[in-house]
Formats: sequence, C-alpha cells, structure tokens
Amino acid sequence: MASGGDLTLSILGFLGERPMHGYELKARIAALTGHLRPVSDGALYPAIARLESKGLVERHEEAGTHAARRQVLTLTPAGREELLRRLREPSDLDISDQTRFFGLLTFLSALRDRAERAGVLRRRLAFLEAPASFFHEGGAPVRIKDERDPYRRGMLIVARASSEAERTWLREAIAELEAPRDDPAR
Repeated sequence: MASGGDLTLSILGFLGERPMHGYELKARIAALTGHLRPVSDGALYPAIARLESKGLVERHEEAGTHAARRQVLTLTPAGREELLRRLREPSDLDISDQTRFFGLLTFLSALRDRAERAGVLRRRLAFLEAPASFFHEGGAPVRIKDERDPYRRGMLIVARASSEAERTWLREAIAELEAPRDDPAR
C-alpha cells in the first residue's frame, strides 16, 4: 500500500471483524485494494509488529489445519478504540484520496453512532463539492468544454461522472443516517 495510514486502518478494521492469521489478513487486504496498492509481506508484517508494540494487536498461537501451528492476530480493546478513533476522525487524506476513502467506508459500520457516520460522509461530500480539476490554466481549473486534448477531456468527463454518482450516493446515505430509526446500527 502506498502509505502506512491506510494499511493500519485495514489491519485494525479487518481484525475488528474477527481474529485471523497473517496470511488471511493479507488476502483480505489484497482483495480490498491489491489491484491498486498491493501489500507486500515487507510492509504488512512490520506494520503488524508496530501495532503489537503499541498494544493495539495481540498475537497467539493456535493449532493449524495440518499440524503446523500458526500465529493468530487479535484486536485488543485499545486497538478497537484506535480503529473507532480513525473512523470518527479520518485524516484529510483519508477523505480526499478515493482509495483511502473506500477503505474507510469498508469499516465505517463499526461506528455505532449514525451521526458520527453521517459526519464522515459530510466531509467527503464537502470535498467533492469544492471546485477541482486535474488541469489548471491561469490559476483556474480547466473546464471540460475548454480542454482541447481529447484524452485530458476524457479524464475530466469520467471524473465528473464518477463524482456526480458519488455525491448522489453520499446525499442519500446521509439522509438515511439522519432519518429517525428504531435500529441504532443502521
């Protein structure tokens, strides 16, 4: 993965769902972001060791399926609190980077408070509603109609469509979270 922040969140988030061994954890992380940001053993296991040294993750041995013992990782209570803190207070990069934001969304249901979840979604919506472009001229964003290069124009068209779809979903999700419900987990 490109940075430790999203790898740490993925480790905490998946272990927050249930204990698992390192190989399974790596497979889950790879399934989530591997095609964009592959995770190597050289990144994963040192990250796990750092989380262990901070008391956020514990390791214990269990019998394996074929007599070999394996190391199982478990989230500690402090690790759960750190996971919830990261979900409640995501960094600006977790909000602005689409891959990191999707990683955040993967575990957002761990926040029991609907207002907290809505707050995170509102931050992403505000980011997407701010004027932006890949290209600038004279200090101003280049608009699709003004871009002469067909491939750059294509980038802008795809980005706009994706952003519009995400903003629509965010508005709907926020409205649902803010609607009165009997089930606090929804």
